[in-house]
Amino acid sequence: MKATIWHNPGCGTSRKTLAILEETPGVEVEVIQYLKTPYSEAKLRQLFKDAGLTAREALRLRGTDAEERGLTDASEDAIIAAMVDNPAYVNRPFVETDKGVRFCRPQEVVQEIL
Repeated sequence: MKATIWHNPGCGTSRKTLAILEETPGVEVEVIQYLKTPYSEAKLRQLFKDAGLTAREALRLRGTDAEERGLTDASEDAIIAAMVDNPAYVNRPFVETDKGVRFCRPQEVVQEIL
């Protein structure tokens, strides 16, 4: 099975989720460091839809200026546009397999799609 993780190596939850993926037999892991390889608008929309989340629910507030920029009250389109411009606004990690997409917070959630 192939698993793609949108990963931030500076995030403990992301590192723990990646470790679960790497330790699971039969899982081929693709790691996308999204701060270096940002999301496209289409990919964000697909991940949110498949994970059953809104952009607002996936908006990272901690360690960002998202609140100060008014993103907590912005439209979905405006939030996604800000996330495309600054991928640090996307909370992490997201994992995609052929069984679905999960926002893996806490990291054990990844087991649902393995």
